[in-house]
Amino acid sequence: MDLRLEPVTPDNVLDACRLKVEPRQEEFVAPVAVSLAEAYAQPTTAWPRLVYDGERLVGFIMGGFDPASPVDFFRCGIWRLNIAAGHQRAGYGRFAVEELCAEARRRGQNRVTVLWVPHPDGPEQFYLRTGFTPTGQTFHGQVVAERFLDRD
Repeated sequence: MDLRLEPVTPDNVLDACRLKVEPRQEEFVAPVAVSLAEAYAQPTTAWPRLVYDGERLVGFIMGGFDPASPVDFFRCGIWRLNIAAGHQRAGYGRFAVEELCAEARRRGQNRVTVLWVPHPDGPEQFYLRTGFTPTGQTFHGQVVAERFLDRD
């Protein structure tokens, strides 16, 4: 595998917008196009990246970095993670999460958060396997979880 994250550019934005998750997951994660619109509206906070394996686009992750946010779980976190249908359970999601955590460390952060809708088809088990722990908080019906980062 030749994995890397790339910024969204005019050359790859259409491919990004075409990325689709498994149909059963569509109710739990916004389409990439919606995420990119949110990133456009929050350019100093949003960190959208595409996940490539070689030349093949396999996913999208968007982090949010706003250390001054009055809401602690919005200071540094995963806003979206979309792994393309047919490419899940191949390590792409874990790679994307680890790269976002590395970016958080570069920015001096020691905690990353994520929110998810509790549901059997939701991402809870994935996030638990990648080191996130529920905080006991909820936000608009979503579980708030955190992962503390080791310093390099």
